Amino acid sequence: MTRAPAASQADADIHERLHAKQYREALAMLLPRYRDKVFRLCFSMLRDQALAEDITQDIFLRVWRALPGYGGQASLSTWIYAISKNACLSELRKKRPHVSIDQDADEYSAEIASLAAPEQDDSATVSVSQVLDRLPERYRQAVTLFYMEDKSYEQTAESLGLPLGTVKALLHRARKRLIELTREKEPE
Repeated sequence: MTRAPAASQADADIHERLHAKQYREALAMLLPRYRDKVFRLCFSMLRDQALAEDITQDIFLRVWRALPGYGGQASLSTWIYAISKNACLSELRKKRPHVSIDQDADEYSAEIASLAAPEQDDSATVSVSQVLDRLPERYRQAVTLFYMEDKSYEQTAESLGLPLGTVKALLHRARKRLIELTREKEPE
């Protein structure tokens, strides 16, 4: 599940701009490439379209400020994903400072299916969204990156900051749980 050469070329072009300290040009290339992915992540974590749009803008402001310090240790998508995830978690902490993120992890929304596959009919989208919404956050994040963002096992592990074996186990458990949840929803 690796990206096409065009995706690698786009990241290579962005890296060239960064190396040449052409940050404005690099950001202009980053925005169209990552804006929708960042928005989908924000929306799935925050459950609020307007807030997700605001946080997405804030994230690219953070990216702009951090571009001079980006050293290329992680891929651009991993780096932007980490900034995005942290911004959303910060927003969740502001909204509910008395509840820990770990305790509240199962309550995040996962409108991933409707955002990733808008051509599906509404009833199927709602059903898939409802089933995904019942997964624990760690499973949802792994499923989103691996299946919706089409990342490899290695890229998913890097994005989540987890060992490869842990990501494989998370995805296996998520698939198993999705099957169970789907069977529960089937009419008898």
